Amino acid sequence: MIPRYVRLMLAMLATFGMVGCIDAPVSNVDLKPDENGVYHVIPTGKWTIQQVLDHVADDRDNKHIIVHAGVYRPSEFGQALIWFQRKHDGIILEAEGDVTLTAENPELGDSSEPHFPAVVNHVVYFGDGVSPRTTLRGFTITGARGLMTTEGDQRVEPDSAIPDLVKNLLFYADGGGIKVFGRSYPTLEELKVVNNTAAMCGGGISIEHRGFNDDWVRIRDCVFQGNRCPGTGAAIDLLSGSSAIIDNCLVVENISNYGYDFIATTYGLQYHDQHGSGALTVFPHSRVEVRNCTFAGNWNGVDDRGEANLYEGCIFWHNDASDGSRSGGPYEIDIVDASRVRNCYLRGGLGDLRKALNPQHNNLEADDPNFDLDYTPRHPSYRGVGYRPLSKGQEPDGGPR
Repeated sequence: MIPRYVRLMLAMLATFGMVGCIDAPVSNVDLKPDENGVYHVIPTGKWTIQQVLDHVADDRDNKHIIVHAGVYRPSEFGQALIWFQRKHDGIILEAEGDVTLTAENPELGDSSEPHFPAVVNHVVYFGDGVSPRTTLRGFTITGARGLMTTEGDQRVEPDSAIPDLVKNLLFYADGGGIKVFGRSYPTLEELKVVNNTAAMCGGGISIEHRGFNDDWVRIRDCVFQGNRCPGTGAAIDLLSGSSAIIDNCLVVENISNYGYDFIATTYGLQYHDQHGSGALTVFPHSRVEVRNCTFAGNWNGVDDRGEANLYEGCIFWHNDASDGSRSGGPYEIDIVDASRVRNCYLRGGLGDLRKALNPQHNNLEADDPNFDLDYTPRHPSYRGVGYRPLSKGQEPDGGPR
């Protein structure tokens, strides 16, 4: 049964008439891959990214799409700019050049609305039935502004007969940049997820596996910067029963927690109300492995209520961008089970909030890393620790750190 607060929110959305339109189908008779079996999308082309995705879903032999430099915007109100369903499994969607996917279209909507100029809840949506063979690579993902509409939800995720996959408030409200839902385990590589806001949680990415977490979302070589949400997980939010592997990612200047009082009053939801949540939030019964990542300048680093989750070779540096609205101070890491936290370097705020980390396996009074403009630490003690940007032409996981 859908909780009362969800029914109230859905009724409110319907009352305010957050609606859009459906694109007319476009003939794809001329849509063909090149001699290498690769499909191409250009900003001034005949087909949208989604139309090419839908066409390639029916091509059993060719599953690679290259999107060329430009800014790609939604043409209607709805759930997402682009979406992946079970039929899209195995597609590689890759950016060539500077490619921006945005939730914004200032030609639509009302400039007096707080979410303007965003017209979709999420920039990218990954739905039930997506495996790790499905890859999103090389894009800038931006422009979500906390819009929460039910419009177009059947289009991106038809209602499921599985009770654990019934849509609720968080389906619409979480995940400004990217939303991952159900049995969905995409591979996300070399993305810049920047300046997104979610209505509730997960300004950058929300992962909502609903307990179907035998596999993992793989996030590597990505940057999360300037994402915001009033609740938990400004950069990445793993709701209960979700899984992710996060490798070589930069997480900086992401802000959550600023709407805790509103969320508690409006929805009756409370979580970490004293100190607030981190840029990465891991709810109970969720699994995460975080390697060689840098968390800096966020409002709190990581909060983790899972069991024996892995944090290895990470930097937590002055994640103290609090607005003072929480009664407790900011921290670098708040973790219940720190048995697999090793070779991590911390300094700032309350540091290890629960005093759970083993000081023999971690540096709890780390020296200044002396970051360069790319957040590569110059201090020699940080060799092999923290995020490193890929050099030009370097393959993921390639080359010395």
